[in-house]
Parts: sequence; C-alpha cells; structure tokens
Amino acid sequence: MRPKPHRVFNSKLLILVLLVAFFLLFVLRSNLSTSKNIQEDTPNVTSQPSHSVKTPNCSPSCNKIPVSLSQALIHYSTSTITPQQTLKEISVSARVLEKKSPCNFLVFGLGHDSLMWSALNYGGRTVFLEEDEAWMEQIRRRFPTVESYHVRYDSKVNEAENLMEVGRGEECTAVGEPRYSVCQLALKGLPSVVYETEWDVIMVDAPTGYYEDAPGRMSAIYTAGMMGRNRESGETDVFVHDVNRVVEDNFSKAFLCESFIKKQEGRLRHFTIPSFRDNPHLLDGPFCPPPPLPS
Repeated sequence: MRPKPHRVFNSKLLILVLLVAFFLLFVLRSNLSTSKNIQEDTPNVTSQPSHSVKTPNCSPSCNKIPVSLSQALIHYSTSTITPQQTLKEISVSARVLEKKSPCNFLVFGLGHDSLMWSALNYGGRTVFLEEDEAWMEQIRRRFPTVESYHVRYDSKVNEAENLMEVGRGEECTAVGEPRYSVCQLALKGLPSVVYETEWDVIMVDAPTGYYEDAPGRMSAIYTAGMMGRNRESGETDVFVHDVNRVVEDNFSKAFLCESFIKKQEGRLRHFTIPSFRDNPHLLDGPFCPPPPLPS
C-alpha cells in the first residue's frame, strides 16, 4: 500500500478519471431518483392547465458533491504521490466496486490510495487494517474521515513454508469463523468489527512481505478466504496484490483456490469466493473445488 514514485502522471490521471466518473454516476443516480419521486408524487393533471403543475422544491444540497469525494478529488489532483498499484490493476478493483458499492470493503493495508478506495465505495463502509501504528496515525491526521485500525501479526515470511503445511491440516480446512479457529493461520486478534461484518470485497495489500523477517501476508490471505467461505450467503470478491512474490502467489492459490480466480492483471489477482455455508455441496467437498470442465 505504500506509494512508489514511478508512473506518477498515468496513475494520477486514472484516479482522477475514476473519481470524476464516480461523481457523475452519483449525480446521475440522484437526478433519476429525484425525477422518479417527482413523477410518483405528482397527481394526474391532464385536465389542468400546464401552469398549475408545480414541481417540488429541491434543497440546494440535493446534488451537492459529498465531502469525501471532494476531498479525494482535491488530494489526488494536487498530490505528486500516487498509489503503488498500476493503472490496469486499480481498474480491476474499481470495476468490481462500481457494481457492488455501496458495500462492506475490508482493506489490509493503509496508504495514500486509501482515500481513493473510500471514495469509490461512497455510501458503504470501508475499513483499513494497518500494522505500522505511527504510519496509521500520520494517515489519520491527513485523512480523518478514513476508518482504520491498528493490528499486529505474529508470523514471519521465513515461516511461510511451515505455515503452508499447517494450513493443509483439518483444523485449517474446516470452515468456520476465524476468530474462534484453532488454525495457526487464522487471525484472531483483529478488531471486533472485522468479525462482526460480512465483507463484500476484501483487498490484501498488507502486511509487509518483501523481506524474511517481515510479517508476510500468509495469515491475511487465509483469513480473507475463510471470511468469504463462512459468510451466510453470496460471494466475496478478494484481491491479492504482489502475487509476483512467492508467498502471495502460493498462499492465494492454496487458500483462495485457483478454481475461484476471476482475473489476474499484473501483480493483482482477483478471486470470487462463494459462501460454503449456503452451498452444502461445497461444504461437503474438498477445500478447493476442482475447476469446472470446459464446455
């Protein structure tokens, strides 16, 4: 989630286009809703003179741009710091949010792109989980409307091979709430809001995973997959960034399942995890169902 200095112009342009498009969609929906309400509330006046028809007054705030969107537009139009993800990578997640928002969106990681994700999920709840408390406080001061929580990870990248073996055990393949799981991979110390919310979209772009003693994303990936499996019904879109690295590549395939891959763009891999509780045939089958046979 931390920014890199390259691709400044292209990334900034994409973010501005996405936010402006989102704002225009918001205004269009507002106008359509207002127009529909006017039609429903206006009586049949075909026999009345046209000048007798009165349109209900709309307050000046009807189509006013929301504060969160205006902050995002101002920030990204004036900042030289852009998100780490590429144009095409951001577009994959943005298209899903366009269909699902307003929704519940959980993001592992907090950075300069956080304001963008919150704005693209306008009207929904977007929660960020960050390992670096000092960094989180810095972002909070800059973007006070962003909801974030500090979390700690007990794992390390150099334990990934052992954790992969652990994850194949029965205690880890059983579908259940991560908070009460006995699986070593399950994150059990997250804020209560994380466990009490059914997340429609989850982005795993943290914790740090580029050196041996870093926490790595093993547990975050496993927990995201288990949250998707354990939801009451529906599907959870899960994105994993940096799948060019061994841990992100292997753990996402093992615990989010290759058969659930929807798309990969650059270093971003998109999975759609169905509810296992709502699909008994999945609950009774293997942890990762085989891919469908070609038609």
